[in-house]
Amino acid sequence: MATDTAKISQLKPAVANLNQISESEKTGFVSLVSRYLSGEAQQVEWSKIQTPTDEVVVPYDTLAPTPEDPEETRKLLDKLVVLKLNGGLGTTMGCTGPKSVIEVRNGLTFLDLIVIQIENLNKKYGCSVPLLLMNSFNTHDDTQKIIEKYSNSNIEIHTFNQSQYPRIVVDDFVPLPSKGHTDKDGWYPPGHGDVFPSLKNSGKLDALLSKGKEYVFVANSDNLGAVVDLKILNHLIRNKNEYCMEVTPKTLADVKGGTLISYEGKVQLLEIAQVPDQHVNEFKSIEKFKIFNTNNLWVNLKAIKRLVEADALKMEIIPNPKEVDGVKVLQLETAAGAAIRFFDHAIGINVPRSRFLPVKATSDLLLVQSDLYTLVDGFVIRNPARTIPANPSIELGPEFKKVASFLSRFKSIPSIIELDSLKVAGDVWFGVGITLKGKVSIAAKSGVKLEMPDGAVLQNKEINGPEDI
Repeated sequence: MATDTAKISQLKPAVANLNQISESEKTGFVSLVSRYLSGEAQQVEWSKIQTPTDEVVVPYDTLAPTPEDPEETRKLLDKLVVLKLNGGLGTTMGCTGPKSVIEVRNGLTFLDLIVIQIENLNKKYGCSVPLLLMNSFNTHDDTQKIIEKYSNSNIEIHTFNQSQYPRIVVDDFVPLPSKGHTDKDGWYPPGHGDVFPSLKNSGKLDALLSKGKEYVFVANSDNLGAVVDLKILNHLIRNKNEYCMEVTPKTLADVKGGTLISYEGKVQLLEIAQVPDQHVNEFKSIEKFKIFNTNNLWVNLKAIKRLVEADALKMEIIPNPKEVDGVKVLQLETAAGAAIRFFDHAIGINVPRSRFLPVKATSDLLLVQSDLYTLVDGFVIRNPARTIPANPSIELGPEFKKVASFLSRFKSIPSIIELDSLKVAGDVWFGVGITLKGKVSIAAKSGVKLEMPDGAVLQNKEINGPEDI
């Protein structure tokens, strides 16, 4: 244990000298590292895990209808704040700047759609639902510039930054910035679990409470399905639930997602990292663990204040090893979903899959830009002509990874209403007005450019050369 104590006593003065960050960030960081070193991350006892009942994970269909009186609805909405997690960069998709400014559909970005949705809500009910964006130091400057274009909208937009923590050098447990890495590479944002203390430290939490706001709806800015749901808000207010996690039935594509369990009398998030090795396959099965966390969360603001002030939100720590210029570093993160066990009357709600439509890669962009969806008042609505509940599975090769290359390789997005799966590998290009049905696999041979002609209908085809089209 002496080594861990020594590590902390060495870390404290080094952190105290980092003048780029606030006192609350320094305290939060040292506390996180201390918890990590104390090894408190306990694995769950597998035998104690129970499947949550319908009281704990409420089926969406059983929620009471929303009030018919628009005035009642307005009162509900006036208690709400929408918070989008906006700390991510679009680097995986080849973009610079915040991911939320990638164009999703009809020339509109994630952020445009979010603003349009809330504007329509405020207009329809005469309420004032504000939008909060939690940025990271990576996205703050760009976001400030971008939101200027919404200055004439009927919606209050607030931004605040999540914490900025120093990466730790693995060898000697010193903060990377202390070694001269004072640029952005020396720092990291500590995951979305940081939303609760950052909301408090930024002063936004007290400001919202003073305006009579009661609940915050937190969601990833890239989840197009995460729209305000009156039935959920109404249920939480009526039942005094301090926390609600939206979960949805797992498919084979979601086997790594965290799930809700009942554990020692409380509802708890179980992540794959906490699962003992011998039970990982069981965790991934969709028979035993049927739901997963969409990261759409509804949380009571007074409860956040109470728990942050008591320093009671000790979420599981996720160690994330990285390398910066050949130096091995460690960043410690937490996830907002893991906070569920600290709130009173916390529940899950098992929502329709339509509330989970994340765009993590260009294959997801293909889905939402296709005829599988339409855009109505800022909402991405699924085409009822597709009768199969699941979306087609799409795998695009590395040539399509960046948004710019993806867009240049499709003259227009194919029709995919009757598509089951698409696999594309190699130097493949798509013409205009193509229809894909059933199972389609297209693989260009190395060094060969393969073009799908305009107007082609490809049904249950495996294409390896022009002769197969």
